[in-house]
Amino acid sequence: MRRRDALRAAGVALTLPTLATGASGRTVQSGFQPLGRVPLTGAKEAVVGDDGFVYVAVTDGFAVVDVSDPAAPEIVYEDRNVLGDHDDGPMRGIYDVKVDGDRLAVTGPANPGPQLRAVVVYDVSDPTAPEQVSVHETDFFNHNCDISDGVVALCGNDGDRNPLVLVDAETGEELGRWSVVSQDPTWQDVRFIHWPLHDVTLDGDVAYLAQWDAGTWLVDVSDPTTPELAAKVRGQDASEFVDLSSDASSEAGRQPPGNDHFAAPNDDGTIVGISVEAWDVDNDQPDVRPGSVHLYDVSDPASPTKLSEIEAPPTDDEDVTGVWTTSHNFEIRGDRLFTSWYRGGVKVHDISDPANPREFAHFRDSATTSFWTAQYATESFFVASSRKDPSQTESSFADGPGAAIYTFPVPDGPVATATPTATPASGSPTATASPTASPTAPSESPSPTTGASGPGLGLLTGAAALGLGAAWRALRREDE
Repeated sequence: MRRRDALRAAGVALTLPTLATGASGRTVQSGFQPLGRVPLTGAKEAVVGDDGFVYVAVTDGFAVVDVSDPAAPEIVYEDRNVLGDHDDGPMRGIYDVKVDGDRLAVTGPANPGPQLRAVVVYDVSDPTAPEQVSVHETDFFNHNCDISDGVVALCGNDGDRNPLVLVDAETGEELGRWSVVSQDPTWQDVRFIHWPLHDVTLDGDVAYLAQWDAGTWLVDVSDPTTPELAAKVRGQDASEFVDLSSDASSEAGRQPPGNDHFAAPNDDGTIVGISVEAWDVDNDQPDVRPGSVHLYDVSDPASPTKLSEIEAPPTDDEDVTGVWTTSHNFEIRGDRLFTSWYRGGVKVHDISDPANPREFAHFRDSATTSFWTAQYATESFFVASSRKDPSQTESSFADGPGAAIYTFPVPDGPVATATPTATPASGSPTATASPTASPTAPSESPSPTTGASGPGLGLLTGAAALGLGAAWRALRREDE
């Protein structure tokens, strides 16, 4: 008997209990709560394949989850010994996987260190029995990747050029490179914290590069052997960072402006979303909030225009050591934007008018969840991965207990709101869901959207928890 059938036979409830206003101080938007949940130790990035299965990076490997019944997600495959037969294996620190058709890319390690560094491509035509296709070893660590049309894109953070690296998925051979240094060599005189290539999204012939303070770049990869710049959406001037002290760099590299963390387009490539991962590091500086999600019109690549900004959920502790509600990964599908905000939860916005996004739904339980990603699955539900349960541990950034895969309904419109009884305070984990703006009064939302009046890692900013900032600054010494 299969696990889910056995549970049903035993009368076990597979959906989560309703979180409602009560003595616990928790509130959620009435009618918007998880459909299902399955614990998955070490869960980080989760992506939904065309086959409907969810592929998950689990820190020491990868897993496949069947969500054909969203009320009862089921793990159907795990490999926690990737490249275990390699002399330097197995590969660890796996934070990212990406899938395209029947090819899955698994990459690591996410952070610097003397470990096996590679991207492994698998055939997942049978998701319950992946088979290795190719291996490409790198001389840089691999925090993020993407795969499309037989090409794997890597973030080649070598501390020298930090290039986009394109690899043949079938053979494992490198095809080509592109670096922001080719546009402005001054970046090579800037501390690494300001210009890592944090993430890459492949869509059609374009690679969307989120390069922290260096901004977001669109690169034409129609010929992967000779990538060429297509457009620059935004970014700061390298000269601003050249003379900064170590302390000033650490501060500037962790709070706005800058910190382009992840970038991806809408279905037709006319809109680009950019998530900013940032905190209030300098408490003496006013009006610094956790990073937002920004929407840009790139229908004219030569003249990108900021349309709107979706601000982070509120928290009383906005520092990098506090309750994280800064933006992380997202997906745009049709006129819906699915976002994740660490302990700020997950949200769904209507962006049919991208200059005026409307919040349709928000689930937040800061006490027990910390969401890494939100991904469209079907017209009726989406998937989100929570990396840990903060109530069990605050000490482990990498793979704290309580990690899980969640499913949520896709709302048709604004969701009714329960009356809030508590707001998240630093040091006191609470669950909250902000009231949803009605179509006629978007300004009422406590997670507001703003127009284009303003300018525009977990990796680097986890320095307080992992010492990653120091590790990245020591990248060249470690490699030498």
